[in-house]
Amino acid sequence: MTPQVTDHKGGVWSIAVPIPDNPLGHTLVHLLETDRGPVLIDTGWDDPDSWDTLVAGVSACGFALADLHGVLITHHHPDHHGLSAKVREASGAWIAMHAADTDVVRRTREAEPGRWLDHLTARLATAGAPDEHLAPLREARAQGRSRKLPGQGAALPDRDISPGELLDLPGRRVRAIWTPGHTPGHVCLHLEEEHPSGQAPGFGRLFSGDHLLPGITPHIGLYEDPEGEGRPPSNEGESVRDLHDPLGDYLDSLQRVGRLAPAEVLPAHQHAFTDAGGRVRELIAHHEARLSQLRALLREPRTPWQLAMAMEWNRPWEQIPYASRNIAVSEAEAHLRRLVKQGQAERVPGAGPVRYQAV
Repeated sequence: MTPQVTDHKGGVWSIAVPIPDNPLGHTLVHLLETDRGPVLIDTGWDDPDSWDTLVAGVSACGFALADLHGVLITHHHPDHHGLSAKVREASGAWIAMHAADTDVVRRTREAEPGRWLDHLTARLATAGAPDEHLAPLREARAQGRSRKLPGQGAALPDRDISPGELLDLPGRRVRAIWTPGHTPGHVCLHLEEEHPSGQAPGFGRLFSGDHLLPGITPHIGLYEDPEGEGRPPSNEGESVRDLHDPLGDYLDSLQRVGRLAPAEVLPAHQHAFTDAGGRVRELIAHHEARLSQLRALLREPRTPWQLAMAMEWNRPWEQIPYASRNIAVSEAEAHLRRLVKQGQAERVPGAGPVRYQAV
């Protein structure tokens, strides 16, 4: 196996770790050399081929897996955190993550998959999903076909990454930037050192995880918790204005990253790029346009499901796979919540699925 490894100079490499059966193709796991040994930024998906690629990639960077000193996780998603347990077992490395995502990992480890199916079914019903979409979930629950949730095998981190913290990495200056939105505890990591080229405008390099990608808009959805946190409100008295606003968090995080003005961005997917500020402006403009589109669609009351069906995606609704429709509805709900927070939309009173309309 010949892993795809890129030397970004200055003691920084990236290893393309494959994601099985996923159009993204791979996760770019970064290796950062420190005076105490190399540190990984993310680990990749928990799969035998992914593991073999990661091990071969670390070797291609000039290190053995046993040399690893630590693992910094940008966020808990399985294509970033999935191999962390195997890395720790093989190397003894510590694993660090923002506390908000560590809480998600803990809940996922403890979750009973059947309860998760109940939660997902109830959430989609509240959002107005039709019976034909809910039927497979109910059938799976009735037949006990609940499967292990993604991420249940990932390691529970043993260190926190605190916002603004200068991380304990001897010989390197890496500062944690809390960038919630894609997940509650997503972090970017700013390498506060001159760019190796010595000529790039801006300062330092940013390991951006999924927060800032050169050609992909990260998913922003309501975070699902079987205990109820992050759920859409029912029509019985609960105010959406009091609930979490992940899209607002993401837009604020984008502006924070834009002000850093790094010389180069090293994302977890696609490729390294410059002009972080320009990409930030593109993403903010994208979400502003989407919010305007949604407000126009809400001239007549719609459920989140109906809104998702009417929104523009990268393919017609009829071609969106079953599981991806759930993600699309969550994205629609996040945008709805932003509109309500801004006073541009409101929930329509009444029984049945939740509906919204423009104000």
